[in-house]
Amino acid sequence: MTDDRPEPPLRGDERETLRAFLDFHRATLAMKCEGLSDEQLRRQASPPSTLSLLGLVRHMTEVERTWFRKLIKGEPVGLVYSDSHDYQVAYDAATATRDEAFAAWESEVEESRRIERAAESLDVTAYQPRWEEWVSLRLVMHHMIHEYARHNGHADLIREAVDGTTGA
Repeated sequence: MTDDRPEPPLRGDERETLRAFLDFHRATLAMKCEGLSDEQLRRQASPPSTLSLLGLVRHMTEVERTWFRKLIKGEPVGLVYSDSHDYQVAYDAATATRDEAFAAWESEVEESRRIERAAESLDVTAYQPRWEEWVSLRLVMHHMIHEYARHNGHADLIREAVDGTTGA
């Protein structure tokens, strides 16, 4: 695996640091998928769970879309992989391809970056109906880092089960 992840700044301001850590974790997920065939990316590491590396990429597509486009920007968009707002559908990548999944994920990541950069500050708020609370962009950035870090732990284990690759 090629490790060309961005290094978070040692003395950056809050926003710069959050951006860098989020991009570090995004790059980690991509790195965990590097060099694998579609079949390997679809391989379930722990059946009967449908969880696979490609499923994680698809899930993070939904997460990016929901937190940035739907919540922060207020776009009336649905999920990419489910008409019934079921986040679990994305995990089932049985017929998915790298090209399709990565194109959707990379598109959502770019849109998320645009939305975050356009926001006046980390204090911008949006109403999170599931929590019945107003949340800040700051919280969204932290939440996204948490989501990626948690799922990158899954990706570590799945990648090792697929081809024995460990590390980073």
